[in-house]
Amino acid sequence: MKKMKLVVMVLFAALMATTGYAQELKSVSFDDYLKTFDYKERKNMKIEIPELFDLYKKGMVQIIDIRFSEEYQTYNFSFIKSIPINELPARLNELDKTKIIVTVCPHYDRAEIARTYLTLKGYRSKYLVEGVVGLAEYLRGDKARDFINETKKK
Repeated sequence: MKKMKLVVMVLFAALMATTGYAQELKSVSFDDYLKTFDYKERKNMKIEIPELFDLYKKGMVQIIDIRFSEEYQTYNFSFIKSIPINELPARLNELDKTKIIVTVCPHYDRAEIARTYLTLKGYRSKYLVEGVVGLAEYLRGDKARDFINETKKK
């Protein structure tokens, strides 16, 4: 099983290197983004909790909480990095260019704004449809314990 996981990781890294993604981000104008926006992009910009956790366990995503500092201080998740939306442009260097960046906020409005910004900057990005409110509901009781235990196994 460990050999298979290693093979998959090596193939993924090779794919990223050959596509040029891991090397340099390419910005796109909002006009150009809108011209190519279609149903596929509409679907690809969203991620739901089960897929998020699957990719997180595989080390393929970086989750960014873009709520304001006061909101983050009130409650937060230990596995999510806080970068308030108004600080995002100045803190792009904290993002992992090799991963899908998933933005989260209470529901999804600010997360979608941040996702659009990151997409225009050349990042692969999605927003969490259920938001941190849905995430908190999802990670209740046994699910929280199981998630923590599974991520510690990595």
